[in-house]
Amino acid sequence: MHERIIYYRGKKEITYIHCENFHKSYPVHTHAEHVVVGFIQEGSVCVICGGQKRIYDAGEWFYIGQDIPHALEPAEDKAYSIITMCIPVPVILSEKGQENTDAMRLKQLIANTPQLPLSIKDMAGSIALSPYHMIRKFKNACGLTPHQFQIQCRVRKAQKLLEEGRSVVEAAYAAGFCDQSHFDRCFHKIVRLTPGEYKKVVKSFPMPG
Repeated sequence: MHERIIYYRGKKEITYIHCENFHKSYPVHTHAEHVVVGFIQEGSVCVICGGQKRIYDAGEWFYIGQDIPHALEPAEDKAYSIITMCIPVPVILSEKGQENTDAMRLKQLIANTPQLPLSIKDMAGSIALSPYHMIRKFKNACGLTPHQFQIQCRVRKAQKLLEEGRSVVEAAYAAGFCDQSHFDRCFHKIVRLTPGEYKKVVKSFPMPG
């Protein structure tokens, strides 16, 4: 059985991802505006969250909350089949004080305009903090460094543009990548497909409006 992946965007912007006979691992990432529910159809997966590893076998569910850094890999290097649902949740600013509120403000700036060429200095200046303190507070609140989050948001924007029918080159530049090879590397690291492969998958399984 060949490896296969299907992306389908349903009602209310819920995204369903169906992976069959998969061997790929997904490195540490977050879901900034979603929670994720996964169901294991066949095989087993290892979910790494908060420094802890847990194996989920066929017939089991797992849940990943918003802004929780996590990774996923096949258990014992064996193939797995899984259905995941990315479910949008409202953006809620933290009530744990100004520290997290500042980080969440920066998070929204990056998420809303990932294509902007914001340097670490620019990011820190936007919330009146030194770069060192900005990076520390942002990672504590959002699970990733600002740069990691910026790259992740650019890739997510590129995915949407590819879904809309934009070319790989158009998606790369519109998402803020100035170098095509850098775009390809970042996209593949997060999505585990090349931009071209992703575009073909989405084109093969069109999503209803």
